[in-house]
Amino acid sequence: MRLADYTTVRLGGPARGFVRAGTEEELIGAVRAADAAGEPVLILGGGSNLVVADEGFDGTVIQVATRGVSRGAGPGVLTVAAGEDWDAVVARTVAEGLAGLECLSGIPGLVGATPIQNVGAYGQEVAETIIRVRVYDRKAGDVLEIPNEQCGFGYRTSRFRGADRFVVLSVTFGLAVQVRSVPVRYAELVAALGVLPGDQVESTEARSAVIELRQRKGMVIDPADPDTRSVGSFFVNPVLNAAALAAVEAAARARCGPDTRVPRFSAGDGLVKVPAAWLIERAGFSRGYNPGDGVRISAKHTLALVNAGSASTAALLALAREIRDGVRDAFGVSLAPEPVLIGVSL
Repeated sequence: MRLADYTTVRLGGPARGFVRAGTEEELIGAVRAADAAGEPVLILGGGSNLVVADEGFDGTVIQVATRGVSRGAGPGVLTVAAGEDWDAVVARTVAEGLAGLECLSGIPGLVGATPIQNVGAYGQEVAETIIRVRVYDRKAGDVLEIPNEQCGFGYRTSRFRGADRFVVLSVTFGLAVQVRSVPVRYAELVAALGVLPGDQVESTEARSAVIELRQRKGMVIDPADPDTRSVGSFFVNPVLNAAALAAVEAAARARCGPDTRVPRFSAGDGLVKVPAAWLIERAGFSRGYNPGDGVRISAKHTLALVNAGSASTAALLALAREIRDGVRDAFGVSLAPEPVLIGVSL
């Protein structure tokens, strides 16, 4: 089987072995068996944040297909199996009068992937609501429950990202019991809702606005929209200290004019996040940029690299390198990829 059939970017060669795990016991058993045999393992979720080499994966792919949502001891506590569809869970929480995930609507993928990269959008991160993550520890051979404070959450990262030791089994969330959203602070969403920063709206309204914003950017999977044949944002927003920001500002003024202001958002501890899309566009890569080879930048969002239908993973990575190098040459900033790269690297 081709892994291209299991990724949203529709790229990736064959896997040597494939197991679909429909229960937690099957998932743990499949991983244990592969580990005992010395077999390389790739845990597959929704494939929305995965770039696989054209050569495929020389090992066993274990697809997480577990199901289950249960209410916990507290009124806003929800434990969700790793194989549940993320957006379906968000929709359920909104419908049941639970707030804290509404701004994460429309994000493709499965629940088990959300703590790995600390999924976030429009001013929310899952780290804000996760109570604990239940995992299978491949090194110890045990099932552990890791509390939030031990998850190492950071901007688009956690202790689980880039580490093969833990397999996420379920995630427990602590949500607010209310029909109104948590305070809305992200400027683009504030403008879309026509409210003031810090205001609260009906969670259903926030969810609808977020989905509409994501659809405009091609960030909601739609088979009829070729701009959604991607892994979403390919690069993370760089986090800069004061000296690095000053260097970027100087380069931006020299390149774009003396009145140019580099947008930034606080990242805490004196650091700021600069939008990668802004840097990419001002480095000369516009929406729809098409170098050929079947890949291009989305016509809707500069951060999405699209498989136009005849692409290869090699071509996708070549475009990513061209963009990365162009931004580095223009601003001295090296963009880091957001998706997980299997068998390839930048």
